[in-house]
Amino acid sequence: MTTQRDPVVIVGAGPVGVACALLLAQRGISTVILERHREPYPLPRAVHLDDEVFRILQAIGVDDRFAPFTRPMPGMRLINGRRRVMAEFTRDTRDGRNGFPPDSMFDQPDLERILLEQAATIDLIDLRRGCEAVQVTSGEHPTIEFRNDDGHHEVVEAAAVIACDGANSFVREQVGITMRDFRFDEQWLVIDVLTPSPLDVWSGVHQICDPARAATFMPVTGNRYRWEFRVHDGEDLDTLGSQRTLRELLAPWMTSAELAECTVMRQALYTFRARVAHTWRSGRVFLAGDAAHQTPPFVGQGLGSGLRDAMNLTWKLADVLDGTAPDSLLDTYESERKPHATRIILMALAVGWALTGGQDHLASVRRALVTAACHVPRISNAIPEGSPSLNHGPLVQRRGMRSRLNGTLFPQPWVRTPDGARRLDDLLGPRYALITRGPLPDHTAARLTSTAGLTHIVIDELACVPSTNPSLSAVMRSQHTYAVLLRPDRVVMASARTGADVGDLLSTYQRAHCTDATKVPV
Repeated sequence: MTTQRDPVVIVGAGPVGVACALLLAQRGISTVILERHREPYPLPRAVHLDDEVFRILQAIGVDDRFAPFTRPMPGMRLINGRRRVMAEFTRDTRDGRNGFPPDSMFDQPDLERILLEQAATIDLIDLRRGCEAVQVTSGEHPTIEFRNDDGHHEVVEAAAVIACDGANSFVREQVGITMRDFRFDEQWLVIDVLTPSPLDVWSGVHQICDPARAATFMPVTGNRYRWEFRVHDGEDLDTLGSQRTLRELLAPWMTSAELAECTVMRQALYTFRARVAHTWRSGRVFLAGDAAHQTPPFVGQGLGSGLRDAMNLTWKLADVLDGTAPDSLLDTYESERKPHATRIILMALAVGWALTGGQDHLASVRRALVTAACHVPRISNAIPEGSPSLNHGPLVQRRGMRSRLNGTLFPQPWVRTPDGARRLDDLLGPRYALITRGPLPDHTAARLTSTAGLTHIVIDELACVPSTNPSLSAVMRSQHTYAVLLRPDRVVMASARTGADVGDLLSTYQRAHCTDATKVPV
């Protein structure tokens, strides 16, 4: 038995685990990823991400390589049992406020391959396949014992452990964290199909609101398509998985010839659940992804929630490990992510309840209510886009009429540079940033020069690429804001109304980024 010290140990080499490793490596933090499977899972799973999550992939450094494998998604149609369109909710397929299309379709194996290829180029990341965790202890200095590919046991004394080992997380069980169950358990049949040529269908998501058989159909990328069908209570699963039933289920979208020529890539029964961990941290052991929360797929945020976990946790953990922030900063991971993940779960439950028809005596009532609502003009404008704002806390100054940007994700336009058009985050780097509309007073500028680790950009000096989205200057002026302090995850930590107030933002940054309060200038 051997012992190794100090890396962050990540259990699970799925997209969330590898994203954590890549984000930590940017800050000079070494990681060991333990993955029990010897090869990546080759079949489709997640197929949708939004522009906020695509922005996280940009922070990881894989957006340009991943983009060719994605397709902007134009919206969703609600379809009744007779296959007639009840309503259509459109989405703009151009780059939105975060620098990417609001919704994109993709094939998860493509994303995993790109993330793993990126990780393989970084010396700070040690990915060990065929390694299964057998014991975990929490505390300030957690240890993890695992069985390696040769059957030998090793122990790692870790700076921290991040459990990205899925819904049945071994690490979560080991540290005694339980789950809040929203009592939603439904079986669905998921079918992924590859066709020799494109199907003659609309390229958005089709939600079939049919109480006889609720379903979802969506073109993914290329000639790949997915269907999800609700399984009725007591239904014969063998019959449901037969070739005859498969042809009957897919017949509304494919001709007999297309059915004969297509390749079924995956046909599997899944149990959709809604659960969230009661706590997300035990000492220096953290939960992320499905280990922390599971949501039904009705709003397409399962993987997205996990990548949001990675983005929120890693910069905080890096600041603590390099000594520039107190350990208490890590408490904000749960306080910020758990409410958001819970809202996503509740939203998915509400959407599923309203759109998939249900199997109980209220199904017809729900269908009538949805049908009536879909005839209300501009109802799609009421559908929220983007994450809700973070509440006031250690990393978000109090919000109000004069500080409505606090806690929100700051927009990301395209800007012109000598190297060509680039997205704003590429200019900011992976740390805190100060955005001002104009120059700073001399004494504040001098103080900024002596402030380490803070990037400063004057928006009015940037040449933004023309867009249908409001310019950053216009956004800040509309909120009567002269400057904003951005966290590494691009959330507005604090804002200032005038140039004279920017000194307060520098003090806010220094308090958050300095373990010794006596060093903070006054």
